[in-house]
Amino acid sequence: MESGIEGVGEAVTGGMAARAVEPEAGEHDGEIGGACLNCGAELTGPYCRECGQKARVHRSVGAILHDLGHAVLHLDGKFWRTLPLLAWRPGELTRRYAHGERAKFVSPMAMFLFSIFLMFAVLQVFGVSLSSLDFEVDEQGRADIRREHVETSRQLATARAQRRGANGAAAATLDRRIAELSRNERSLEAAERLTGLDGAGPETRTGWARLDHGIAKIRENPQLALYKLQSNGYKFSWLLIPLSVPFVWLLFFWTRRYRFYDHSVFVTYSLAFMSLFAILLTVSGFAGVPSAVIGLAVFFVPPIHMFRQLKQAYQLHWASALLRTVLLVNFCAITAGLFFVLLLGIGALG
Repeated sequence: MESGIEGVGEAVTGGMAARAVEPEAGEHDGEIGGACLNCGAELTGPYCRECGQKARVHRSVGAILHDLGHAVLHLDGKFWRTLPLLAWRPGELTRRYAHGERAKFVSPMAMFLFSIFLMFAVLQVFGVSLSSLDFEVDEQGRADIRREHVETSRQLATARAQRRGANGAAAATLDRRIAELSRNERSLEAAERLTGLDGAGPETRTGWARLDHGIAKIRENPQLALYKLQSNGYKFSWLLIPLSVPFVWLLFFWTRRYRFYDHSVFVTYSLAFMSLFAILLTVSGFAGVPSAVIGLAVFFVPPIHMFRQLKQAYQLHWASALLRTVLLVNFCAITAGLFFVLLLGIGALG
């Protein structure tokens, strides 16, 4: 219950944060004539020409509830014009906003702030937590990992020794065997580090004190570390924008037709959509949608959305958009890794 209340609080905070950066363009409410109640200037329209306050203000509980709902949900014409385009024609939305159609749509940053805060609120309401991942390994499990590691290392040493005197088809077969055993050995080494079998968790040194501290925290208690990352991650979610923009720039670095501003609009709207998509998946999962369906959606929807946004925003041929989409998906993985390292480095684990 407490986490649900906190989640609602996060949504309210997010909506108000989004409202703080989103101007009320295109909205009208008030009467012409009289003096502005804020600065005393003569009113010639629905807003004061000196301070911008509305001509007509309300003094009622209903007005407070209206302002709260408006600030949190941003349920005005701009929101309903923006959301369908963000979902189905994201590139058109990106292009139109970047080229000057600002009053019609919710700004990228306002949409991003609202969606990020709402996503973390929904996760809290439904009790979804990274800390629920099971990292516990009993003594028997640890012994099995160690035994498998020793056996894999022995087989790898034997294969390498055989390879030195082999040639032709036998050499090719041994090369494949060595590659497979090497991958298995690396996986088992990672498992040993995670379960503390190698005894080297806190000893890792990168030269960045805070990063080393974060790595030690993860090794010491993975569940607590993941909980803190989820709890504090939204505070630093804005870092995803400056981390992502240079990668999008790389897709078009040879042309001066598009600027960093265009790429920033692209990235921010894209991140907003992905956050809203995560909310939809979470709610769908608790509503009983089969996990197979959700898995397919996770696999296909994000790259399809990226493809459509790239093709429409930058007016690309489908083949060019497809190639850039493949690159962008890989760039997203790199960005996620950089974001994780930065979270550790700036002390998100405490």
